Amino acid sequence: MAASLRASSSSLRSRLLSSSSAAWSPWSHVLSSSVHSEASNQTETLAFDEIQLSPEKPSTATAFVLHGLLGSGRNWRSFSRALASELRDRSPSDEWRMVLVDLRNHGRSAGIKGLRPPHDMSTAARDLADLVKARGWAWPDVVVGHSMGGKVALDFAESCSRGDYGESADLPKQLWVLDSVPGQVETDNSDGEVERVLQTLASLPSSLPSRKWVVDHMINLGFSKSLSEWIGSNLKKDNEHVTWAFDLQAAIDMFNSYRERSYWTLLENPPKGLDIAIVQAELSDRWLSDDVQRLKALSRRESKPDAGKVSLHVLPNSGHWVHVDNPKGLLEIMTPNFLSAAKI
Repeated sequence: MAASLRASSSSLRSRLLSSSSAAWSPWSHVLSSSVHSEASNQTETLAFDEIQLSPEKPSTATAFVLHGLLGSGRNWRSFSRALASELRDRSPSDEWRMVLVDLRNHGRSAGIKGLRPPHDMSTAARDLADLVKARGWAWPDVVVGHSMGGKVALDFAESCSRGDYGESADLPKQLWVLDSVPGQVETDNSDGEVERVLQTLASLPSSLPSRKWVVDHMINLGFSKSLSEWIGSNLKKDNEHVTWAFDLQAAIDMFNSYRERSYWTLLENPPKGLDIAIVQAELSDRWLSDDVQRLKALSRRESKPDAGKVSLHVLPNSGHWVHVDNPKGLLEIMTPNFLSAAKI
């Protein structure tokens, strides 16, 4: 396995692309669903949570929120609730619905057997389209993706614009790509820590004694306490033992696809009606200066009536975990633009 894995930057905290979930908040409503089956074609779709402040009202706009590698939708519950609340405060007439997706092989979607290989960015994006169709939903107005989820969001928009999902598919009005380099992920200067983590997890039995045992084991191998505890948060109870809440080998396949895929062509030629907002975390170590300069040039281009646009936003005082390191700053960047999407 080591030959197929290459790390994407020098710090695992800036690459395992997710965070622990926060406690439930009384001012929002969460609906959960794990599998949707239709007797006619036995379609199995992704697990998800829905957050809507007033679920008794019809929603006026929908955002899909996509987590990163080895994460799940629950990692984004706290931020999504805060975003929905901020949107309501600024525009009470808008009723936003947030759909927090568990991508294939992650969270509750890891137990869905119908999500067949290949496990890559394109199939992960197609899963979103299948979810929309199976549920009979309107297509999302906005798609937000963090790290690996950012590339899934880019693939989703690119596929929509090509007509890959059929004539009924509507292009999102906005993409938010949160601290995710749109091109191939450089590994020349990597210390290989992602490889070490994935190899360590692969060396463990599928059934483990307890979360504490896993955390202690990771610490004894030299991983930090915070990282070890985050890894332990991805365990689920299985009778008297615990197991991983993700499909490890399939997640490795997705990591390799995330690392290899490039979406610069989409950014250089965004389809009409699509705004692509890239958020660069100020303290993130994944950005090369050439990539940043390229994005700045794209964001400064004169807008054209027959094309979409690209914008670059720098989130101050934040590392890769943007929704944890500076959630208030991220809300200040995203909220005004979300409101514009609701008015289109």
